[in-house]
Amino acid sequence: MKIDILAFGAHPDDVELGCGGTIAKLISEGKTCVIVDLTKGEMGTRGTDETRRIEAGNSAKVLGVSARENLGMKDGFLVNSEEYQLMIVKMIRKYRPEIVLANAIDDRHPDHAKGAKLVSDACFLSGLRKIETSEDGENQEVWRPKHIFNYIQWKNIKPEFVIDISEHLDKKIEACMAFKTQFYDPTSKEPETPITSKDFYESLTYRAQDLGRLSGVAYAEGFTTEKLIALKNFEGIIL
Repeated sequence: MKIDILAFGAHPDDVELGCGGTIAKLISEGKTCVIVDLTKGEMGTRGTDETRRIEAGNSAKVLGVSARENLGMKDGFLVNSEEYQLMIVKMIRKYRPEIVLANAIDDRHPDHAKGAKLVSDACFLSGLRKIETSEDGENQEVWRPKHIFNYIQWKNIKPEFVIDISEHLDKKIEACMAFKTQFYDPTSKEPETPITSKDFYESLTYRAQDLGRLSGVAYAEGFTTEKLIALKNFEGIIL
């Protein structure tokens, strides 16, 4: 299966929070996208791995992604091991994306930066012919994505570019709030966490609005990139 974008998240809901608007925008433009969650989010204060699984499915439907997979790595204890690298290599070779989206390179939750490095290393290894993997009994062909972009999460990392999501902010928020156990719910009796507050819910809008203000659009999502991006021309740039 050949897709355009493969989006990785250390936990279910990372992709929605970090780049849900971008994914919604790209899908609306005819691009194909698959989400891969590294863990089940089983260490989360609220909900269970089963509720997170259901919520992840509901969110995937909101965004319209082609598929969503979960690798079942250990939440809270991500390591850059050969075992985990090869699990991601298999996903990259299965979906053959041009672009990979991954967690923030530095963040409050240690799994985020670890997940970013893990995905980056796997993208390189996926292009090595002497690393052999198989899917459903068939050998996989090597594949290395052209670009790896890291979305921004809790910390205010300075982006190297932003994507205009002005027409897709509502869908991003809808996709995030599909994770009903994780975010703001004044009727919930479960313990409060930093991401269950009303302020965090409102930050989905005001952080996108601030990046939009800085870039001349209404709302935007920011990314960092591992390598310098070359443009063929100035088409598509909002001046």
